[in-house]
Amino acid sequence: MRILITGGTGFIGRNLCKELLRVGHQLTVLSRKPETVPEKCGVEVSALGSLEEWTPELHFDAVINLAGEPIVGSRWSERRKRILWDSRITLTERLVDAIRKAKSKPRVLISGSAVGVYGNQGDTILDENSAPVPNGFGQKLCQAWEDVALQARECGVRVCLLRTGLVIGKNGGFLQKMLLPFKLGLGARLGNGKQWMSWVHIKDHIAMTQYLLGSHALDGPFNLTAPEPVTNEEFTQSLARILKRPALLSVPAWFLRLSAGEMAELMLGSQRVLPKRFQGEGFKFSYETLEPALRDVLASTKTAVS
Repeated sequence: MRILITGGTGFIGRNLCKELLRVGHQLTVLSRKPETVPEKCGVEVSALGSLEEWTPELHFDAVINLAGEPIVGSRWSERRKRILWDSRITLTERLVDAIRKAKSKPRVLISGSAVGVYGNQGDTILDENSAPVPNGFGQKLCQAWEDVALQARECGVRVCLLRTGLVIGKNGGFLQKMLLPFKLGLGARLGNGKQWMSWVHIKDHIAMTQYLLGSHALDGPFNLTAPEPVTNEEFTQSLARILKRPALLSVPAWFLRLSAGEMAELMLGSQRVLPKRFQGEGFKFSYETLEPALRDVLASTKTAVS
């Protein structure tokens, strides 16, 4: 297939490109720095510097939309919120517009989202049929992102929404930022640690995306998460145990809200999400439980893991 990927130079995108090339697809990556695409994504990968380069005559069989500025980092000032919004919703609006103008439409748009679309729902078990609860900027961002992507259906394009959990993988992702404090024995649960963390190994995330790419009857939302989410306290203890370090500290919720502002909802919010639709398809996970996934990732780092 001829596939256009936005966000292809990011952590998930780079890993996805590698696998899609391996199985023989032809890739084009949209990037603000197209000169970096061959190095990051593969020398065989073509690059577009802007969506204006997607002329109506240019045909793609599929579009995978992973673009978006990192949501964790700077405090969510009004300026930062606008950057996050434009990099997801505004770009997706332009992407759908390019699909409308294309003389030959792609068969499928696989578009990013996150489990944050459900909002903070405590211990409630969530699947793709669960109703989102509007309760913060993160939830609003994910919901708008999905709503815009679904407009491609008006063009006869199949749309799949990737409600992604926390992605565990080598050389990137949220785990990379946690390793140093944990290695120093400074690992800590966040708040009371009872909030649920829905996670997925990068290998399974890529396999799920490929599954949707080749399954012509599937559309709508899909939870890209492992079948066994864990609480923040369980995650903290598992990572510390594998690293053979203590994790006796906790960061109070009030301190997170004071230091991170509105962005603290990402650390304190709870989504206990199950991949019901993939389970119904009989999808085989490489990593269903957390500790084997962590051990796989950490085994290739400089951290000594027995």
